[in-house]
Formats: sequence, structure tokens, C-alpha cells
Amino acid sequence: MRSLPVRPLLVVVAIVAVALNLRPALAAIGPLLDMIQAATGATHTQASLLTTLPVFVMGLCALAGRHVTGRLSERGGIGLGLALVALACLARYVAVDTYGLLLTAAVAGVGIALVQTLLPAFIKRHFAHEVGRVFGLYTTGIMAGAAIAAAGAAGLAGQMGWQAALAFWSLPAVVALPLWLNAARGQSARRASQRLPASRPAPHSFWRNLRAWELMLFFGIGTGAYTLVLAWLPPFYTSLGWAPSAAGFLLGGLTLAEVMAGLAVSAWIGRFPDRRTPLAAVLVILICGLVCLILAPLKLALLACLLLGVGIGALFPLSLIVAMDHVDDPAQAGMLAAFVQGGGYVIASFMPLLAGVLRDRFSSLSQAWVVMLGGAIVLLTLALRFSPASYRRIAA
Repeated sequence: MRSLPVRPLLVVVAIVAVALNLRPALAAIGPLLDMIQAATGATHTQASLLTTLPVFVMGLCALAGRHVTGRLSERGGIGLGLALVALACLARYVAVDTYGLLLTAAVAGVGIALVQTLLPAFIKRHFAHEVGRVFGLYTTGIMAGAAIAAAGAAGLAGQMGWQAALAFWSLPAVVALPLWLNAARGQSARRASQRLPASRPAPHSFWRNLRAWELMLFFGIGTGAYTLVLAWLPPFYTSLGWAPSAAGFLLGGLTLAEVMAGLAVSAWIGRFPDRRTPLAAVLVILICGLVCLILAPLKLALLACLLLGVGIGALFPLSLIVAMDHVDDPAQAGMLAAFVQGGGYVIASFMPLLAGVLRDRFSSLSQAWVVMLGGAIVLLTLALRFSPASYRRIAA
């Protein structure tokens, strides 16, 4: 990325700080799930809702993105989202029964959704010539927050108890909130001054556009792999005899690999105007990781962790970037991102729930990895359709 003046650099730092808070409310659950179930008596299906519910709410709120962007400024709406995340995490210190935890999960989902609905258009508008790289940093920040939360959850729980370990993640949101409000100061006025009569409103035809649905499905299945691993990889390995701390570190290592893959996407994506090559490569890596997890989860645990991390970590930003490639207007880009992420998160939310149901039925998670393998093969087929010449299919 070329050198930026101080103010834009401050905005990039604030974007990353915001992004760091978009997954700890979910990522801290997996390593502590056995403790939570023991304390609350929740079944595997009920426990899966702690991941499914916020992701589902994120999807519904993103689908309402047109109404959100029409009523909230980017600065204020993102600030409100951070405040809701902080409140939800803090409430987990006292809301320690199953239904209280589910309520905090829903509130966290609303907060995350506000940020994810408003921030893509903000990035598209203010970093038009660096949108791929800033998006790469943004999505890398999301995965870095997940890595830190996953790796630290069991250790915090051992020192403070699982309730305090969940509540701890309100602190990064409290720190990021004033940083964002200061960095984005004046951006709302600039946005208003840049609205020209020639700007077209975001089209309503996304609901009737096949390519938009393909992009939604692509993002949803890919994110389903992320939510499945986030929710159930640590319990999968504790069921195989691993200690909770070791399982948490495995998830932390996987998400660290996601961060490295996201940084690689940020650095190299400009060299691939045709996104099909990197998409196919990362999907093959993801498929190999799932095969390792299915065939030899103990012997190939570290290799599976590395392959899954690289595959999921690169796929997440690439899914957003290829969607944003389809439109140039910032307002339309924001609406397309809301449509793709909204429907995609709704699709992704059912993957942890399906895994919980399968675990209650079969006392194993192996079937869930097989289902995800089939989904990855579908993604590979879809990715080959995303040629640059086909982008015009998204036009209103």
C-alpha cells in the first residue's frame, strides 16, 4: 500500500481496531463450550445456538442494510455497533444461564451486523484506489480478533472463570469505540458533500439477479466453514481426549493461519484481476484440510489446522472482494455487500446448528466435516464462473 497522509492512516488503524471486535464474542465460545454446557446443562443443539444465533441475526440485519444506511451515519452506526458488542460481552458476566447467553449472543449479532453493513461502503468510498488492500486489512483484523479470543479463552477461564473470560472481550470494544469516533470525525459531512445528482441509488434488482444469488451462496457456504470450525473444532478435539487449553490453542493457531492468509490476500490480490485463480487455489487447500480432518484428525491435526486456516482465511476476503468487483458505485457496493453478507450469514448460521444436531444424534462431529467437504466442492464449481467478463451480470 502506498504511503498515506496521517488522517487516512488513522482511519485505516481505526478500521482494523473495529474489525478486531467482530469475532471474539463468537470465537471465545468454542474453547469454553464444555464448561458452559456443564454449568448450564445445555444440549449440543442448544449450545450450537450460541454461534448460530448471532450469525443468523447478523444476516437478517445485513439484509435490512438499505434501511440501516438510510437512517444511520457510517460514523454513528458503526459506533453504535461497537457499543452493542461491548454491552453484550459485559452482560455475559451475569447472564450465565442458557437463555441469558442466547440473548447476549443476539445483541452481539446486531452490533456486529451494524458494523459489517456500514463499513464496506465506507471503505469503498474513502479508499477507492486501495479498496482491495484495505478490505484485506479489514478482514484480516476480523480473523486476528478471532485468533486472539480463541487462543486466550481457556487461559482466562482458568484464572477468572468462564463467565469473566467471556465478559473480558468487552474491553477491546470499549477501547476501539473512541478511536473510531475520533478517526471518522468529519467523514459524514464529507459523505454528504460528495453526493451528486448523478449518483444512482442502489438497485432493488439484487433479489432478482442470478449473479447476486451466486455471490450470496458462495459467501454463505465459505463462511459456513468458518462458523463450523469456530464453534465445533475445540469440542471435537476435547471429545478426542485433548485438554480444553490445547484445543483452544489449535483453534488459535488455525485463526492465526487465517490472519496470515488474509495478509497475503491484501498484499497480492492486485496481481490477480481475474480472481478465479486464487479462489480455486484456496478452495483446493480447504478441501485438503477437510480431508485430513475426516481421515486422520489426531495424526494430521496440525496439518489440518494449517490447511483449513489458509483456505478459510484467504476465502473470506476473496469472497467479499469478488463481490465488490461487480459494481463501482459506492452506494451500490454497500447494498451488494449487505445482500451478499446478509443472505450469506443466514446460510452460514445453519452449519453450526447442523453440527450440533448431528452430534446429539451420532455423538460425533465427523458427519459435519463430510457435509462441509461437499460444500467446498460446490464452491469450487461456482468459483470457475466468476470471470471478469461476467461481472456485468450484476448490472441493474
